[in-house]
This record gives sequence, structure tokens and C-alpha cells, in this order.
Amino acid sequence: MHLGKSYKFSEFLIWTRRQIYGLLLWGSVPVILYKFLGLTWLSVPMPVVALLGTATSFIVGFKNVQTYNRAMAALDVWTAILSASRIWGVIARDFPEDPMHSKELIYRHLAWLTALRYELRKPRVWESMNQSFNIEYQRFYRVPEHEIAIEELLPGYLPEAELAQVMSIETRATKIISLQSAAIRRFLVSGQISSTFYMEMERTIRDLIEQQAKAERLKNFPYPRQYATVNTLFVRFFCLFFPFGLLQEFNKLDNGVTGFMHGNMIWLVVPFSVMVSWMYASLEQVGCSTENPFEGGANDVPISMLCRTVERDLKEILGEGDVLSMPVPECHVVL
Repeated sequence: MHLGKSYKFSEFLIWTRRQIYGLLLWGSVPVILYKFLGLTWLSVPMPVVALLGTATSFIVGFKNVQTYNRAMAALDVWTAILSASRIWGVIARDFPEDPMHSKELIYRHLAWLTALRYELRKPRVWESMNQSFNIEYQRFYRVPEHEIAIEELLPGYLPEAELAQVMSIETRATKIISLQSAAIRRFLVSGQISSTFYMEMERTIRDLIEQQAKAERLKNFPYPRQYATVNTLFVRFFCLFFPFGLLQEFNKLDNGVTGFMHGNMIWLVVPFSVMVSWMYASLEQVGCSTENPFEGGANDVPISMLCRTVERDLKEILGEGDVLSMPVPECHVVL
């Protein structure tokens, strides 16, 4: 997540520069064909281009609203996980009679958080982090889950017997929370907690499972591909036809100017077509980079930071002295 005041205009230009290069090249083609080869029939009536631009603006706006809603839904899920985790820390400290059991419950919860965030960072085929513009921008920040393997972290939270079970399967977060439920069941049977406390802890586990399912839905079910495809096609068609729609309009301006620009006004098609087409193409690129809130992009929900916040809070609840340092934003980006 970008925590600065705003992106710099230079950063945005660098991020979208490949589109600008392509638009500059394509904007020059109709001008050359029109002016030097006399292919005046290539001009497209401006009302046709305006109609296509209107339709494109509607569908691009629709996609950006929906992808923003996905990002906010993901943030809501992790805010709920943050809240439920603090509740879990308090009841895990207060309900069991043995402090070691409290530590076991809290550390197992930290293992669940770790496994969940690693599962959410796994790439999917529809995500955009493999696009060249996103690959380049990753040099400005780091994704913790891509730098440290989960095998290095889980041993700090789980006993060896449970660790072997968890590492042997793919759905590690689900396995860990099932082990958590089994543990409090053992505490109930052994008299470590009462049935009332047991029901309260199970209710919190149920809430955590529900939030896990919501996070997995946002991760595993992308923005509908039919809408994404139509959005891309509309933007490309608009950028394709827009410079052809400006040919006649700028050619008419020759009658009102003198000097160097007389007879050359048509060349203004290139900068103006690039400017307008770049706006549409950039909005489409922003939508693609917002629709997957856990992929590791600069605008993702900062699940690594939230997990570190939970770990710091729960260890403070246990009374452990070491205070964890929070991640430092790199170029105003923290994940």
C-alpha cells in the first residue's frame, strides 16, 4: 500500500511509458499516410470516435469502481482479522489456567496468520505482477513473502509434531486453525477451560475461518474475465481509431494560421491523440493493478504489516519484553 501523499507524476510516467511509446508511434502513422501518401479516405468521422470514446469511458469507469470495491473489501477482511486476532489474544491469555497453554494458543494463531498471508501472495495466472511495468516498479519496494520462505518462519510458532503435519499439505492455514480448534477441545476435556470459555473461543475461531474464506474468495476468484476483456478491447479500439478521427479536424485549422505551422497543423494530431489516449490507457492499467489486492503490487492491502502489528500486540499481551519493529515504507510503499 502506498502511504505517501501521492504518486509523483514522474513515477506515473515511468510506469506507463511503454504505452506512451506505442501511442506516439501509432499516432504518427495516420498523419504520415494522410499528409505524404494522400490517403485522405483514412479519416474517420469524429462523431464515430466520440461515440466510441463515450462507451469506453463508461466501461473503464465501471471497471475502476468495481476493482476499487474489491480492494476495499480486502481491506475490510483484514481489518476484521486484526480485530478478531486481538480478541483471540485476550481470551487466550485469560481463559486457560496454565500460562504455557496461553502462549501455545497465541503462537499457533501467529502461525495461522503467517500461513494465510503466504497463501494469499501465491501468484495466479490472471494477476498483473508478471507485466513488465509492474516487474520494473518492484525494484522500489520489497515483498516479504518473496524474500523469506515460510519454512523459515513456522518453526518459530509451532511444535515439531504440528509443524510436520502443516508442512506436508498445501492448505496450511486451514490445517493450523483446525489444530487450534482441536487444542481448545483438549483443554475443555482436561478441565483447563470451562464450557462457556470453550464456546467463546470456538466462536472466535469461526469468525476467523469466515474471514479466511472471504480473503480466499478475493484471491481465487478474479474480476470477471468477460468484463476485463471487453474493457481492454474498448480501450484499444478507441486508441486505434482516435488519431484517425482528428485528421480532418486539425487539417481544417491550416486555413486559420500562417507561418511555419501553415500546412503542418495536422502534426498536432500526434501529441493530442497521445494525451487523450494515454488517459484512457492509464485508467485501464490502474484498474488492472487494483483488481487483485493480494498479488504483491504497490497498491495491495498491507497484509505483511498487519500481521506484524498483530504479532507485536499479541506478544505484548503475553508480556514478552521484546518489541517487534514495524516495517519501514520503501518509497512510501509497505506491504
